[in-house]
Amino acid sequence: MVRTTARRAAATAQRTTGGCGTSPTMQSRVRGQVPMLYVRSVEAARRFYALFGYGEVKAGGDGEARWSYLQCGEHTLLLACVRPALIQVELPLLIYLFVTELETVRQRLGEAGHPHDLVGYPDHAPDGEIRTQDPDGNVVLVGQQTAVTGEGRSDPTGPEARFSLIRQAAEAVSRRGGAPASCQIGTTDGRPCSEAAEVKLADTWGSTVWGCLTHADEARINAPGTFIATEDARGLGPWLARRATPR
Repeated sequence: MVRTTARRAAATAQRTTGGCGTSPTMQSRVRGQVPMLYVRSVEAARRFYALFGYGEVKAGGDGEARWSYLQCGEHTLLLACVRPALIQVELPLLIYLFVTELETVRQRLGEAGHPHDLVGYPDHAPDGEIRTQDPDGNVVLVGQQTAVTGEGRSDPTGPEARFSLIRQAAEAVSRRGGAPASCQIGTTDGRPCSEAAEVKLADTWGSTVWGCLTHADEARINAPGTFIATEDARGLGPWLARRATPR
């Protein structure tokens, strides 16, 4: 019953979205996409995402499985609270939202009691980027793409300033070594990048590339399936090494 309710919620939300253009070479195509978050409290999550302009369009479910379908313009988000949880996530998710008025969002977050830090002014969000967390601990990065004048900028705050997650990965690579001399991603016009390679990126198919901080950050935003490749005791390499060790 719980699984059926969750599937019905996703199907209901999907019917609300539009379809994509018809391709003559494809018989099967995507009709819509619905980002979905499993949350502990639908009400708390709904109040949080309302600060960014999301409003509830539909809701349903019962005591064991409840859902709320949110929409802001053409952008949608499905919140689901299922007990027991269908999916166990080891680490919080990271959600990136582009907004039209970052300062307004900062004021709303402050008034609602949600701490947030100004990360900086990266190329993909020249009017600023902030970092906060939703009630379930998911990291929410919020950026504004229109440029802001120099006098209108504030100093970054908090330990996460400047590419927080990517900077942490770069520091780990610096301590361990092994990175190539220069960025392998290159510029948007096809020219090579001479900046130092500091972060290794990968996708689920197995493609990898080393990049500088700026281009690694750009890749993470524009290639949603990209993640930061790290080497630690929980990775595939150490697991295979332990497996091959005679006991």
